[in-house]
Amino acid sequence: MNTQGKVFKYPDNVDTDVIIPARYLNTPDAKELSLHCMEDIDAEFVKNVNAGDVIVSGWNFGCGSSREHAPLVIKTCGTGCVIAKSFARIFYRNAINIGLPILECEAAAAEISAGDEVSVDFDTGVITDVTTGKTYKAQPFPPFIQNIIKSGGLLKSLKEGEKNG
Repeated sequence: MNTQGKVFKYPDNVDTDVIIPARYLNTPDAKELSLHCMEDIDAEFVKNVNAGDVIVSGWNFGCGSSREHAPLVIKTCGTGCVIAKSFARIFYRNAINIGLPILECEAAAAEISAGDEVSVDFDTGVITDVTTGKTYKAQPFPPFIQNIIKSGGLLKSLKEGEKNG
């Protein structure tokens, strides 16, 4: 599984209220919610993000509340991956549960710039800044977690497992 796209770069401590402001949580529709993804930190994000694009951030991405909506709206916008120096633990778990690819890589998060073109190989953990030619190595998820993400999340992977017996 791979993704390639343009980088949207954010600072440390991007919390779930910035990712999806609580004022919009009155709808269960992920597509409607995703129209407000990142709007309090980057009002142009939803207008400019394309399938496969990559969010790069600093320390503690996804801190704050435990709402699963935060990784869900990032995924629903078409974002191919989030790379951060670190993730808040509940966001980390929620991202896996809904099938949003994430990678922790301090060097990549520090050195990759907004607007760069980045390629990510999830099987190997290799992140390539196509713009600069520099590569970085993140720790890839073990195969069973990669399968959860490839299936689209934990529940979908369990349903696939039931079908395959």
